[in-house]
Amino acid sequence: MKKLQTFLLFFILFASAEKLVAQSELDEKPSIFKFKGLQYATKDSSFYINFRFRMQNRLGLHSVSGNNLGVDKVDAMVRRLRWRIDGFILNPNLAYSIQLSFARQDTDFENTGFTNIIRDAVIFYRFNDKFYMSLGQNKLPGNRQRVVSSGHLQFADRSIVNSTFTLDRDFGIKAYYEDNFGKMGFRLKGAISTGEGRSVNFSNNGLAYTTRMEILPMGNFTNSGDYSEGDLEREPTPKVSFGGGASYNHKAQKTGGQLGKNLYEERNFSVYFFDYIFKY
Repeated sequence: MKKLQTFLLFFILFASAEKLVAQSELDEKPSIFKFKGLQYATKDSSFYINFRFRMQNRLGLHSVSGNNLGVDKVDAMVRRLRWRIDGFILNPNLAYSIQLSFARQDTDFENTGFTNIIRDAVIFYRFNDKFYMSLGQNKLPGNRQRVVSSGHLQFADRSIVNSTFTLDRDFGIKAYYEDNFGKMGFRLKGAISTGEGRSVNFSNNGLAYTTRMEILPMGNFTNSGDYSEGDLEREPTPKVSFGGGASYNHKAQKTGGQLGKNLYEERNFSVYFFDYIFKY
């Protein structure tokens, strides 16, 4: 028992340390201003590329019941193994982000029947500090917990509510705008996408329309902490962000819109979401 406690303590400390130094992946923006990882830049600053990877190995023991704590099932797997490439071409305003996944649990194999390694393949153009757009496949501006990176979750996995009602990734055009009214911050996000999810073979003539708005009445969080579930920044003053939006998927072909198994025939699919995060 003492050895088990020592192992668990070491594991928690190791996981916490990794959390503190891990590469930040906040909101849907490309991570080109963090400058960590294996990187290369030309002398004239016309080209930059950054390589990173992360993994999550999991070991779980399931008991027989609440009264019988004997081991019924062992859950041992590589839950996540991802390779991410970020960079820009010509200047930092024209950026790109590529993310590949290699663990079976991370490739949607159960729903599609094939290994889908492409998670993100998207180009961004930043018009100014307040407005940018993207073209390609990445996360839709849906519920907050889905957009939060798996490296910034409070627990090992997202909630079962998220797994049922989330939008996930899709290919399309997306726009993002943020500004402030005095101290209060706000963000507007929108997307027009195929509605078919990750890397499909074909799309029908239906599209998905997604919109989201966020209001931060007490000002912006430190280092975009509203997209990190743990309060590693230790906010010195109360901060709160309210977010909400909706998505309409016309002629959806999957049970969850962008996710799930194929439907027998097309259906229109709508989802509405509201979330908030508070830190002090």
